[in-house]
Amino acid sequence: MKIVYFTHSLESCWNHGNAHFLRGVLRELIARGHQVEAWEPHDAWSRANLVADHGEEGLAPYRQAYPELVSRRFHPPLDVDRALDGADLVIVHEWNDPALVAAVGRARGRGRFTLLFHDTHHRAVSEPEAMQAFDLSEYDGVLAFGETLAAVYRRWGWGDRVFVWHEAADVRLFHPPLEQQRREGLVWVGNWGDGERTAELERFLFAPAAASGLELDLYGVRYPEAARRLLDRYDVRYHGWLPNAAAPKVFARRLATVHVPRRFYVETLPGIPTIRVFEALACGIPLVSAPWTDSEGLFEVGRDFLMVRSGSEMASALRAVKSDAGLRAELTDHGLAAIRARHTCAHRVDELMAVLGRLGAPAADPAPTFHPVMEIAE
Repeated sequence: MKIVYFTHSLESCWNHGNAHFLRGVLRELIARGHQVEAWEPHDAWSRANLVADHGEEGLAPYRQAYPELVSRRFHPPLDVDRALDGADLVIVHEWNDPALVAAVGRARGRGRFTLLFHDTHHRAVSEPEAMQAFDLSEYDGVLAFGETLAAVYRRWGWGDRVFVWHEAADVRLFHPPLEQQRREGLVWVGNWGDGERTAELERFLFAPAAASGLELDLYGVRYPEAARRLLDRYDVRYHGWLPNAAAPKVFARRLATVHVPRRFYVETLPGIPTIRVFEALACGIPLVSAPWTDSEGLFEVGRDFLMVRSGSEMASALRAVKSDAGLRAELTDHGLAAIRARHTCAHRVDELMAVLGRLGAPAADPAPTFHPVMEIAE
């Protein structure tokens, strides 16, 4: 089957978490014999920021970790008929220009492929007018990365044509170290964003880490000067951007990590963990989470990871993880087992194929050839 995916960026994970999941899913599809093409705009802001900060060499960790993946970069307007030639399945991520989303939809009216819209963000509730401005009239279905987001699309009239498709871990890359090494301290990988969880980060991460006596290493981007001063106040060691492909090695050297969900995923879209939860558990690192509602029962809270309700509980949990090797081993084993049983990119490809079956998409024989093209101009 020929699969075409339109992404904001496959090459860059700079403040672009969807790239993590997309890389794993596309690699899994290629491994199963499908022909895969990824398209991204030439001026994608994530890639532009990465190159501005780190030069072209900033792309090297991705290229080394995913040698089978190459995206086609285009200058709009794209000749969509050319891009979709021979496609059986086309998926368009929501972080694309509305004009492109509409153009691909019009091409669906002229073609024979199945067309899906992929939403992995909170804009359906934070910016509903912007999302409803997309012309999805020719799309066959929507992939939503959580049930509460899927419910929004059902209210918009999609009915049984919206499908829950959670993110997951690429276990070819995210796995425990082959040889265990000395583990020390706490690590957090996350971006500052727009400051929408400043209070939560101080309450559930910075202050508890200091109270527990665990040194905290922090990786991420978009930390303004005020945020850096806050980190200094708590003696947090800030390292800047971390290539996602390098995260397993960082996790392998730390005793534990913490999940602090963004406010939208606590208050408005509960039940949707970020992909870093899946990736951390896949790497076999104990995880302690600030509160969120696992309304879909993705994990066994208390065994796969610990969840706390306050900053004082977080400090107590971190002290327990620090001092109790048995607790660390139990969390590691259960969290890893949960990922391997239900939450890998291979599981998500299985789910994608089931979606195609429910939509009545015709079966196609896998095509073993992948044709990489680094960059073209339209």
